[in-house]
Amino acid sequence: MIHIEQKTHTTQDGTTVIVLAPTGRLDITTAWQFRLKLQECISKLSRHIVVNLGQVNFIDSSGLTSLVAGMRDADKVKGSFRICNVHPEAKLVFEVTMMDSVFEIYETEEEALEAGPRSMAT
Repeated sequence: MIHIEQKTHTTQDGTTVIVLAPTGRLDITTAWQFRLKLQECISKLSRHIVVNLGQVNFIDSSGLTSLVAGMRDADKVKGSFRICNVHPEAKLVFEVTMMDSVFEIYETEEEALEAGPRSMAT
């Protein structure tokens, strides 16, 4: 079971952004739950998602796959998908797999939210 904190942020231009902050490990045992949460948020709440990975100290290929799937879901509906505050332990996985060049990654949640609602597809 993975704990996922969920917040709703409204930008200055009125765009709703969902901030998800999972805690613990994002691996084969928890990635599917996180994937479902992303799908639900994108389909029901907002097509703009920020994932704060500050509390995730371990991520494996399943965890990365759930993030890629979330990014694809957001892309399909012309939304945005950003990652912020990547835990140092998890950052290595992003670098080794070159996923750090696939995702929009920000240092802080504030930066990710202030980056504006522009679509990543541009």
